[in-house]
Amino acid sequence: MKIALTGGIGSGKSTVARLLEARGAVVVDADAIARAIVEPGEPALAEIREAFGPDVIDSSGRLDRSALAGIVFADADSLARLNAITHPRVAARSAELLAAAPNGALLVYDMPLLVEQGPEALLGWDAIVVVDASDGVRLERLRARGMGADDARRRMDAQASREDRLAVATVILDNSGDVAALEEQVGHLWEDLRRQRT
Repeated sequence: MKIALTGGIGSGKSTVARLLEARGAVVVDADAIARAIVEPGEPALAEIREAFGPDVIDSSGRLDRSALAGIVFADADSLARLNAITHPRVAARSAELLAAAPNGALLVYDMPLLVEQGPEALLGWDAIVVVDASDGVRLERLRARGMGADDARRRMDAQASREDRLAVATVILDNSGDVAALEEQVGHLWEDLRRQRT
């Protein structure tokens, strides 16, 4: 059973992924893959340096994420250039991991930019789970993590709108409250998914 899990930055999507994994789901995390493909020695890192200059690489030879974010979240063309470097690699590695999952697994693809990938990315899932919270709640969470308000808004604006995500959802988890309320919803979701598999 294949589940797509998505939600905007600060929505709590990663928390839901962890809760599902703790219950036995096999989680493929697109963000983790995106981090791995820009490690030193990876071709994507060299391409990013070529596209954005040496200032996006720190003194240890690793990607300076804040320097790169300052460029791409301030300019749509730069973000598109970065996505052209990283998205095909993330998609290819994700496909490998999804295909390698054990038979009978409840498979969760944790993909923050699912909607942004276009209509074809929405096909083939048994459910599309959207973790939802208002823009105000998400902004406060990001600020609590130490992100500046302007930076947080730019990152939110670079993603699909809340309305666009909700429009593709087959399941909506409301994460405007606390973790306990979210965990209760995840428990109900897990039981529903288990029933559908039998």
